[in-house]
Amino acid sequence: MRMHRLVVCLAVFTGLAIASSPARAQGAAGAGASGQPAPPPRQDSSSSSQSTPSAAVEPIAVYHKPTEREKIRNFAFDAFGPYPFLAAAGSAGIQQAYSTPPEWGQGWDSYGVRLGSNYGIQLITTATRYAVAEAFREDTIYYRCACRGFFPRLANALISTVTARRGNDGHRVFSLAAIGAPYAGTMSATLGWYPSRYEPMDGFRLGNYNLAAHAGENIALEFIYGGPHTMFGNVHFPGMHGGTKDPSQNP
Repeated sequence: MRMHRLVVCLAVFTGLAIASSPARAQGAAGAGASGQPAPPPRQDSSSSSQSTPSAAVEPIAVYHKPTEREKIRNFAFDAFGPYPFLAAAGSAGIQQAYSTPPEWGQGWDSYGVRLGSNYGIQLITTATRYAVAEAFREDTIYYRCACRGFFPRLANALISTVTARRGNDGHRVFSLAAIGAPYAGTMSATLGWYPSRYEPMDGFRLGNYNLAAHAGENIALEFIYGGPHTMFGNVHFPGMHGGTKDPSQNP
């Protein structure tokens, strides 16, 4: 019940944030890897003469539709980057502590089974999200917010959990790919390799946790590692691409 309430609160907060001022929306400065840096703020020339040097300038969103190559590169980061491994390891530790499922027992071998199971869920979730997004011509890549302040950036991370970009202008829409993929991952596990006593309702229940974990991953991309301006933006993960230049910058 607690997880159901969390998902309902997430949906309500997301709806309120989407209905808020467009100035708080994320800025998508080109389609790079997940959590790419936002473009620098631009000042409207018609009002620049009236503004003071200390006046805050709202960021202006610039969207660059990703190419197929960029989508594949971002899929690689979302599927094989640090976050799915960390999420799988953390979930396996919690399951190990509570012996879930109890049929898998205890010990390092059992932890390995739970780790592999959770990573399999993450991999199916990511693959489903990108496949369905491709079918509906949506862009599910995560873009860091061009806004400033903790709560606007948090709102961007939560909104991005259930939305995607569409069209050449990158307008935001509720996304079947983003919402359905977490449940596809857990449903595959419960009907595929979980003990036989697990049923589709268990897959739906676990999907709620998977959706909440995806929200946590977006928060991490926004604040911790997702580009050169995040906490670990200078850390290089071998084989992973953690950020892309603004297309307006020189190579």
